[in-house]
Amino acid sequence: MKAAVVGHVEWLDFLRVPHLPQAGEIIHATEFWSDPAGGGTVAAVQLAKLAGWATFLTAVGNDDLGDQAQRRMSEMGLDVHAAVKPEPQRRAITHLDSSAERTITVLGTRLSPDSTDALPYDQLAHVDAVYLTAGDAEVVRKARKAKVLVATSRVLPLLTEAGVYLDALVGSCVDPSEAYAEGDLDPAPGLVVRTSGASGGWYCTPGNDFCAYTPEPLPGPPVDSYGCGDSFAAGLTYALGAGHGPAEAIRIASRCGAAVATGKGPYSAQLTAADLEK
Repeated sequence: MKAAVVGHVEWLDFLRVPHLPQAGEIIHATEFWSDPAGGGTVAAVQLAKLAGWATFLTAVGNDDLGDQAQRRMSEMGLDVHAAVKPEPQRRAITHLDSSAERTITVLGTRLSPDSTDALPYDQLAHVDAVYLTAGDAEVVRKARKAKVLVATSRVLPLLTEAGVYLDALVGSCVDPSEAYAEGDLDPAPGLVVRTSGASGGWYCTPGNDFCAYTPEPLPGPPVDSYGCGDSFAAGLTYALGAGHGPAEAIRIASRCGAAVATGKGPYSAQLTAADLEK
């Protein structure tokens, strides 16, 4: 199976802390590390583990962090094609507390690949499944040439402008920036999935009411929740590209999201295709 992600990358500093600092408080991180992450990168790595191969079309900054992000993503097995933008790499700081929750502070503007960048967009026509988190309207239209196109509702204005059919739209039902209401997109997506973390979520297909789905159990103790939603989206994209129906695709996606919560950072516990067969 061939899979691709069109989206953004952020350079993440992960800080494990006993709790979030209160006003005026000084706390000490018990562990810290850095990696390229963000919704596009996490989903791309997850798709590569499930499909055995994934291309990532993205954009990076014109500084050392942008260079490091490209090198590290290649080391993680991605076929990376990055446009270099004339500004610094976007960064973020993530606090991981003792309850396995993550809190994120973002520095800088999102760098998105656009249709004027010299990226191999033509390859998308030969891909089974694409997940999209960033771009411009023409990039979305190029991504639509894939067999299956899934996008995050975080970029709803972009999707509205592009006006293409989505096989699935996925986003959090508790994050206002990912809100979606029936009629927001024309044509309507073939599947809308609204996630609610450990509570499961809801999904619907055109002309039908929302149905609740239950979360998959965590395969181990919770460690941190960073990347769970992005891996869920990647799992959904993979499953739809493999020909699964909505209910089974959501079950596979839920397994992917649950697994990530048991590992350090977003990558260490991501599932592979072999794991799905167990």
